[in-house]
Amino acid sequence: MDIQKIKQRFGIIGNSFGLNRAIDVAAQVAPTDLSVLITGESGTGKEVFPQIIHNFSSRKHGKYIPVNCGAIPEGTIDSELFGHEKGSFTGAHDSRQGYFEVADEGTIFLDEVAELPMSTQVRLLRVLESGEFLRVGSSKPQKTNVRLIAATNIDLVKAIEENRFREDLYYRLNTVPIIIPPLKERGGDIYLLFRKFATDFAERYRMPPISLDDEAQQILAKYEWPGNVRQLKNITEQLSVIEENRIINAEVLKKYLPNYYPNKLPALYKNDLVDEKTFATEREILYKFLFDMKGDLNNLKKLVHEIIDKGVSMDHIENADRLIHNINQASSSIINPSGVHQSSVNQVDDSDIEDTEEFIEESLSLEDKEIELIKKALEKHNGKRKYASQDLGISERTLYRKIKEYNID
Repeated sequence: MDIQKIKQRFGIIGNSFGLNRAIDVAAQVAPTDLSVLITGESGTGKEVFPQIIHNFSSRKHGKYIPVNCGAIPEGTIDSELFGHEKGSFTGAHDSRQGYFEVADEGTIFLDEVAELPMSTQVRLLRVLESGEFLRVGSSKPQKTNVRLIAATNIDLVKAIEENRFREDLYYRLNTVPIIIPPLKERGGDIYLLFRKFATDFAERYRMPPISLDDEAQQILAKYEWPGNVRQLKNITEQLSVIEENRIINAEVLKKYLPNYYPNKLPALYKNDLVDEKTFATEREILYKFLFDMKGDLNNLKKLVHEIIDKGVSMDHIENADRLIHNINQASSSIINPSGVHQSSVNQVDDSDIEDTEEFIEESLSLEDKEIELIKKALEKHNGKRKYASQDLGISERTLYRKIKEYNID
């Protein structure tokens, strides 16, 4: 079967390998009566593939019944699937056919199959093994000829280990597995989907379609999309309805992407000079360096005063050299996290120490310190953001954001 024709018929957008592979497997297994298990994250579009299988099978003229197992209360799921006899439980005023009886010669799609209670799993296993089922409250077995397709976003192997899913049922369902890739693994498809959704919403709400500038397109492609296609569709609809400017830039798009810029710096490596402590925020890291530097500078000032007042000794010189080395190392760690020293202290006099101590006292503001470091890095590399970001130990995208945030020329 032609994959492109299947995409057009079922409105599937994208050309990634994983997506094409899933469509190909669905088309190949459709003419058989094998059970199929579809797995993938929530929001990836698993519900389309059972329709492909049913419509390209010999059962296409029979009923197709999708069932969301997680939406049916545990006390009524058996009655919904297998039917019940009159008087079998409180409220059962009449006999009722279940889905397996209604869908005879057709297809049943059990979405979120991992949500089925263990007792229902036993009944379902019997249907798969023998084609027989019992209505609730009946002892008379009935036959059914149903093609079963199941889907889940849960790791069923782990569920089996936790005794939440039957292993024998898993192997019955998983005769043919189809894996739907998450949106973050379909990089080239993301903007295609966005344009499709933007066009659809423009027609629905009778307004011009939205589009993205180049930087916004890059952000769209790099975002993790935890909600997959469903999340992309929702965000496209929000942008279409709320934003008056029909060309969406990066700053506007970021407002609609949860946790796009987490407030984190690269993790510190454990070593002999750093306690085994996790710094949760950027502020804690900078304060740690600044207070260490301040302490070393105060000690260095005292040593220099002793040298001036009492004369020079080898102990004083060694202590001063050690403190200067520590200050240089701490400064380089902030300016250049790779550990390459940019400058060294060659001369120290009393007036220099006084000025330096006052500067440290006035520079404990995180925002001021960031602005100063960014300006120094840009000056050093003649305004080239790529090299400045490498020197600062942050991404070029983060540097660009901070330049705009602080209005740095």
